[in-house]
Amino acid sequence: MIAALLLLAAAGPPVAPRPLYRDSVHDGAADASTVYDKATGEWVMFYTNRRADLPRADDKDVRWVHGTAIGTARSKDGAHWRYSGTAAIPERCTGATLWAPEVQWLGGQWHMWLTVVPGVFRDWNAPRFIVHLTSPDLASWTCGERLDLGSDRVIDASVLALPKGGYRLFFNDERQDKAIVTADSPDLVHWTLGQRLTRTPGEGPKAFRWKGRTWLISDAWKGLLVMRSDDGGDSWTTQPGHILAQPGRHPTDRAKGQHPDIIVAGDHAYILYFVHQHGEAEAKADPEWGRRTVIQIAELREEDGIIRVDRDAPVLVRLAP
Repeated sequence: MIAALLLLAAAGPPVAPRPLYRDSVHDGAADASTVYDKATGEWVMFYTNRRADLPRADDKDVRWVHGTAIGTARSKDGAHWRYSGTAAIPERCTGATLWAPEVQWLGGQWHMWLTVVPGVFRDWNAPRFIVHLTSPDLASWTCGERLDLGSDRVIDASVLALPKGGYRLFFNDERQDKAIVTADSPDLVHWTLGQRLTRTPGEGPKAFRWKGRTWLISDAWKGLLVMRSDDGGDSWTTQPGHILAQPGRHPTDRAKGQHPDIIVAGDHAYILYFVHQHGEAEAKADPEWGRRTVIQIAELREEDGIIRVDRDAPVLVRLAP
């Protein structure tokens, strides 16, 4: 009987550890984008590899979030991850600082939309733009176009295929008070600006379809803002409040959730978010410890068009290719 129970437990979905993933190089994993690689039978996470261990000259020095590569990690089951180096992003079409990859399989190849800052800066006052790259295998990337989105300060792309054809880009325009804005394209190359979706500052939008609706979750800096569209993305309803606004109870999860990624697996949907380590015991002895960030996972729950998250609950990771 005991042996049978052990076999059943072994065959069941794995329970995600806390944190889900911690970068072994700079301890600053953030802004995840997660896809399934059919060629290797693994899940692949691309993320901003913040240099959280870089000494600062003073409190205003933000060079540690510049000069960043795109880190990668791999997993067979979506619960247990291993570091797998940095993405081979061509320098000729990007820059010294790479943020917030958005990776998707569309039209028979892999696409990446990547935020680029052309240099390493001590402050936040620098131009930023989004570039498009393609790949046959998630390993080698080919430069595409730099997106013309009517602003010199755009970051954090999320792309969604539209029900009636074409694609929609969701991004943050810092020149519009850091609003989430859209653009549409028939071919993933030529983009036409659409509508401004938010009136409050935010970043890190992630658009996805789940349970017959279109959703957009973005980082409002006080938890995550949830928006819902019942007509495929033409009109939007903003959910009251913010999810992942209150710190969790478990170690490494004691701060607000930031910059989401979503994995939809049938009826299940999982949110990956990063968490600063301000609330950990190490931060009491090291004032710089709070710059460190880890990736956590939680399962989304939806009822009557409202999404909720219990970040303290155990997460059974039920991911199918």
